[in-house]
Amino acid sequence: MNELLLAVFDLLRVRGGPQRLPASWSLTNGVIGLFIAEELLTSQGLGASSDAGQTLLSAALQFSIIAALLKLRGYPERLAQTLLALAATGIVVGLLAYLLFLQADPSRNQPVLALLWFVVFGWNLAVNANIYRHALAISFSQGVLVAVVLLAFSYVAMELVFR
Repeated sequence: MNELLLAVFDLLRVRGGPQRLPASWSLTNGVIGLFIAEELLTSQGLGASSDAGQTLLSAALQFSIIAALLKLRGYPERLAQTLLALAATGIVVGLLAYLLFLQADPSRNQPVLALLWFVVFGWNLAVNANIYRHALAISFSQGVLVAVVLLAFSYVAMELVFR
């Protein structure tokens, strides 16, 4: 368990890649379940209008695209580790973002809070880009491109389906 936590910590520090994680589908599925539960609970805690369908569709889209990219690149065996890395780091970043959102007061100007939010957003982008870089055997800048395209695609899909 300590090795798993250290590997996730290294991913969050943009050091190392998902290859340090176990290729266990049972562990991956469990962590994905925790990730989806965390997303649902934090969105409800914020009074967001998103529902379970949005959360599940967003996760399914991201994970399906990653599976397709890994297959295209010839690395389908890396799927469990990649999804585990994305879900585990997503839990940590999601909880941190939730804590920041709890501090938000729409009636006040909060530039430091806004700056912290952008730092967390950029950090999450870098973490995901690093995961994609290792999983897909591409450069970090290409990993950033994959992360941005996935984010944009997910946003557009959510708008088309749920608006």
